[in-house]
Amino acid sequence: AVKLVESGGGSVQAGGSLRLSCVVPQFTYRGNVMGWFRQAHGKEREGIAALRIGNETPFLADSVKGRFTISKDNAKETLFLQMNKLKPEDTAMYYCAASAFVLGDPLRPSQYDNWGQGTQVSVSS
Repeated sequence: AVKLVESGGGSVQAGGSLRLSCVVPQFTYRGNVMGWFRQAHGKEREGIAALRIGNETPFLADSVKGRFTISKDNAKETLFLQMNKLKPEDTAMYYCAASAFVLGDPLRPSQYDNWGQGTQVSVSS
């Protein structure tokens, strides 16, 4: 497995913004998929955003559409998650993940075999 490293989490008030970064080495080939997931305390891990190399249309969960943006810097092999208009319900541990290919729903955690260690995002009301 490839080691992914997230950064950028923290604490913010509702309505604020944060940007998460994740170094994703090696996944630069057409068809590779990278995504962001989150897991709140006591809940299952959920996919919130994903990108497939060669298809720049992002996959976004309904809960974050219009507020979160996923993007990547190919030269720096870095994946970003820009989070705006944060809500208390966005509080969770956020993880980035990558896979050589994904069959089916790219927001399903089971599709991925390379994960970062997670970064905490806390949103207060």
